[in-house]
Amino acid sequence: MAVSVPVAGVDEAGRGPLAGPVVAAAVILCDDGIAGLDDSKRLSAGRRAELETQIRARCTVGVGMSEPDEIDRINILQATLAAMRRAVDALEVAPDHILVDGNKLPDWHYSAEAVVGGDALHPCISAASIIAKEVRDRMMLAAAKNHPHYGWERNKGYPTRAHLDALREHGPCSLHRRSFAPVAQSLLNL
Repeated sequence: MAVSVPVAGVDEAGRGPLAGPVVAAAVILCDDGIAGLDDSKRLSAGRRAELETQIRARCTVGVGMSEPDEIDRINILQATLAAMRRAVDALEVAPDHILVDGNKLPDWHYSAEAVVGGDALHPCISAASIIAKEVRDRMMLAAAKNHPHYGWERNKGYPTRAHLDALREHGPCSLHRRSFAPVAQSLLNL
């Protein structure tokens, strides 16, 4: 009888936005898996929410993040890798192997491999993609209530025309990444 070894999938959400944290998730799937997993970008918001509930109920999940001040201090790539380390550290079970979506691996002691397009290839990475996106989206919806003029309830901090217009008109807030060019430019225009 084969014994399954814990393999964690790791993915992030929020590298491209001008505001908010970058969030990473690590997921060790349950032995019987979760039906319908896919890259979070290919799923409707309703389907992602349903899958998040199933994943959290049946799988081992860890979440880590890097806030905008850390992103500005160490750059978005290093902040993403730090969030990934935190997500794996938050798992209740140490994985034997890790599959990371993308082409870079955090500096850690785990057996790991980077998989470009892994969120569409490996269900454990798909699950991590869903968790990371759902966590980050909820954070940006909550932040939108305190900063309504940026339209984060619609754009989640990404550089849409409405967000860029609001940034020019109102300037950045504490959740903006000042090292990102449109935000830095808005500071010059104040």
